[in-house]
Amino acid sequence: MSSAFRSASGRASLTALALSLPLMTPGALRAEDIAPVQVADTGPDSVIVTATPVAGDPPVVADARERLSRTPGAVAAVAAESYENRLATGFSDILRDVPGVLAQKRYGEESRLSIRGSGLDQSYHQRGVLIAQDGVPYADADGFSDFQKVDALGARYVEVYKGGNALRFGGAQLGGAINLITPNGKTAETQNLLRLEGGSFGTFRGRAAIARTLGNWDIYAAGSGLTSEGYRDHSKQSQGRGTLNVGYSFGEDREIRAIGYYADIKQEVPGTLSLADALTTPRQAGAGVIANDWARDQTVARGSLQTRWRFNEALVFEGGFYATATKLHHPIVIVIDQDIETQGAFGRFDWTGDVAGLKTDLFWGVSYRQGTSKQQLYVNAGGSSGFQFGDARQKATGLDLFAEGRLFVLPGVAVVAGGSYGRATRDYTDYLNAANAAAKNFDWFSPRIGLLWEFDSGAQIYANLTRSVEPPHYGALVQSPNPGFVPVDAQRAWTGEIGARGRVEDLAWDVTFYRARVKGELLSFRLITGVPASFFNADKTIHQGIEAALDWTILRDAPGGGSLSLRQSYTFSDFTFDGDPVYGDNRLPVAPKHQYRAELTYRHPAGWYIAPAIDWRPGSVWADYSNTLKVPGYALLSLSAGIDLGEHVSLFLDGRNLTGKRYVGEFGAITDATDPTVSTTTFYPGEGRAIFAGLSLRL
Repeated sequence: MSSAFRSASGRASLTALALSLPLMTPGALRAEDIAPVQVADTGPDSVIVTATPVAGDPPVVADARERLSRTPGAVAAVAAESYENRLATGFSDILRDVPGVLAQKRYGEESRLSIRGSGLDQSYHQRGVLIAQDGVPYADADGFSDFQKVDALGARYVEVYKGGNALRFGGAQLGGAINLITPNGKTAETQNLLRLEGGSFGTFRGRAAIARTLGNWDIYAAGSGLTSEGYRDHSKQSQGRGTLNVGYSFGEDREIRAIGYYADIKQEVPGTLSLADALTTPRQAGAGVIANDWARDQTVARGSLQTRWRFNEALVFEGGFYATATKLHHPIVIVIDQDIETQGAFGRFDWTGDVAGLKTDLFWGVSYRQGTSKQQLYVNAGGSSGFQFGDARQKATGLDLFAEGRLFVLPGVAVVAGGSYGRATRDYTDYLNAANAAAKNFDWFSPRIGLLWEFDSGAQIYANLTRSVEPPHYGALVQSPNPGFVPVDAQRAWTGEIGARGRVEDLAWDVTFYRARVKGELLSFRLITGVPASFFNADKTIHQGIEAALDWTILRDAPGGGSLSLRQSYTFSDFTFDGDPVYGDNRLPVAPKHQYRAELTYRHPAGWYIAPAIDWRPGSVWADYSNTLKVPGYALLSLSAGIDLGEHVSLFLDGRNLTGKRYVGEFGAITDATDPTVSTTTFYPGEGRAIFAGLSLRL
């Protein structure tokens, strides 16, 4: 353990202890039995989950926070209200206040998404975190995800399960899970919504939604369209999205629900630059990008049939079936055409009761998915498909059996134990070269133990130890010109975490410490700009850090009669090799060691607010495994403001990077930046100064 980590851990431990001392009276009640106490009036803007209700939370969000508070580990809940007053286009906007989550925009909706260093090296799209909507994974059957498929405004709230806390979905990945919950006719914010927004870089988006309850039926329908020229050359995008959610109730807590989603997305790809170009001429496109018309265009269709069924006071079932279909056209250095189909089913039972007179709850379930990707590869001939050199079929399946239970051995102390069994298959057929055909199976068991201690005030202390396993996706297994599958194994890790969360008076806090010992971490590096990276298994690596959030209502009666509140989040990430034969104890690249965000909000009783904010990366970040090239840190200043014009109309202003800072927040990993044979053109420039405005009409 590094001295920096020990020092930071000690300071944060003292802070958490000082905040918790007034609260540490062991309770006689479970979280769901605790009566409300005076809490910080943070409302749905808060991401912090505790057993105490949050003043101002909508009922559906309050229920989600209460359910999440039963988890003996780091979780978060993000209500749609917390990001509806800004231009939210992806996870970098939705999850920016969640500590421990690295969500950094590349272009359009394409981002980096990493939790605790999961998929840290991934220079395109995403792996290492289960992304789902209503429990239905966005990923293909091999676990590879695409950010463009996610509708940023299509969630009523977002659940974040960090690390092993994603067991509820059967997830055993290092990063955990993110689950977006679709509004329905009973939970939508309003019956009728019209939203218009636009601003810098030729950006305009319109959205309309309706929500109705008709006897036992409820319906929610929404549609949106977006167009933008983009900050950089050749980053234009246009898209249309639609969601339909229809439910039928058979009584209290018994329903079936059909959810459909369709998207048509056109996205130009601006490519990457050298570090010098990214900092001096950030708006240019990468070399060869315009001439070969790089793009990522796709249509996406998803459908699911789900149910929630309460058998009695003790037992509830949730489950469903789903299918997705994606058609992708992706010209880059080469042209990639894919037809992807995925089907799956999942089911989970939740039971509460007594065992030997001790309060107990338990969930158990299964998740299964299967899918096929038909892929053709062509030479890029000026943006058109030239000579075909690839024709393959990729089949994959995944099965997870999982269970977790809590036993309250003392009135306020629960012992938690669980685990998951997983099996993944990969079957590859190359129609142009039969010798490349290959198949491989992966099996694993991931146990989990934990402790949750609740206090009368609603404060909690938790600890857990979890094993995670991530089998390689096809991008890692199939690496041309190597025949068949390359010898890449599953990534495995043991992660321990300890933390505390709670609310008292005008403070709400959540502090977590974690340490993961990773074996065979899946890492990658760029060989050629624009070509998917090569993957390999590292020997041993260590991921450890601190995730901290603090909401503080500074004044309830500020000058002018309003309130003044401060939201802060801090992430300390210490990711290193551990005695690697090549890289020794070097730091892993890409992730910043320190990341801090703060937003100070003044709200006036007349319905207007103003909120300056800072995003600060105080130190430079290594770009290569050899630790020879650093990317400068930065501080970005932003300002948001808004006003409610009566009950039905609201306006917002969203100003970003107001100083016009030139910076690089996202890039792909390099092996050794001093090696002249290695491509160092892996950097995405951060966006310049931008102003957006929006109007919402609710009836």
